[in-house]
Amino acid sequence: MAQIDFETLTSYAKSFAGLTPEREKLLIEIGPAVTPCLPRITEAFYAKLTSIPNAAPFLESRLELLKQTHLRWLYSLFTGPFDTAYTQSMYKVGHVHVKVNLPVEFMAGGMALIAEGLIGKVENLYQNDAEKRLEAHGAINAILGFTLIVMQQSFQNASLHEELQKFLKITGMSRTLFDNLAAAFDK
Repeated sequence: MAQIDFETLTSYAKSFAGLTPEREKLLIEIGPAVTPCLPRITEAFYAKLTSIPNAAPFLESRLELLKQTHLRWLYSLFTGPFDTAYTQSMYKVGHVHVKVNLPVEFMAGGMALIAEGLIGKVENLYQNDAEKRLEAHGAINAILGFTLIVMQQSFQNASLHEELQKFLKITGMSRTLFDNLAAAFDK
């Protein structure tokens, strides 16, 4: 895995996704009301995935393990903290997705499925409080967006690494020479 400044990535992704301290606090606040539905959301998520033919190769022989991992992650959305350790963990998840050649659109589509389940729960939870419902929707959107940005960074870095490897092969340049030239250029 490439050297990543996870502190910078955390700040950037939070800022871009709108994951403010207030929204982080709200996620933890609504956690006890939302977490009982998380097993159902995980089941619905994987039921949908198993109905997509292109997803089958990624699920074979590991569906139950994937469900357990997915459920742990969903719980973490409502317990925090959303710090550099969380960012590192989500980057690693993205990296695993790269290693198994998961198409990048599966992550975005997956987040949409998860948002649908969570938003439905929030609709029921705050059906009589439009302001709280809107705040909860914003917080859920922010944490899912933050997570997606971090995971997609793995795809971007993998693509850059692949392009660099092609360049080195075509030119016959060693990685050491390339790194030295790049370091000299940065001065």
